[in-house]
Amino acid sequence: MTGLVVCLAVLAATSVFGVLHRRRSGRVRVRGRDEGKRIGAAELGAERGERATLVQFSSAFCAPCRATRRVLGEVAGVVPGVTHIEIDAEARLDLVRALDILKTPTVLVLDADGRVVRRATGLPRKADVIAALGEAV
Repeated sequence: MTGLVVCLAVLAATSVFGVLHRRRSGRVRVRGRDEGKRIGAAELGAERGERATLVQFSSAFCAPCRATRRVLGEVAGVVPGVTHIEIDAEARLDLVRALDILKTPTVLVLDADGRVVRRATGLPRKADVIAALGEAV
């Protein structure tokens, strides 16, 4: 009987963790540790956008990275002055460590000066990215 109770408790705990993890994934949010961080064009390897830049950290075997690339490409195509830059996380470990990137895809929203204003891990929704750009400009 004790084994059944333990099994049910573990099942309940993992279910709660799964639901919370799914709710957080892809959400564009402000993170206190990002405050004041700036990323220059030299670090990115490309020119930043006039109004904002969407920086995506990806890896080769990441399935959500392809969907994220499509979403961010569409947003950059619709919103004037916004650029999408994709960075291979494995090739730029220095930047990954400096910006505390823990998983792929991670999207950083930079304002015109290169300051990190928003961050999303996982596949973000298009509407959330557009809303974050409104706050970055």
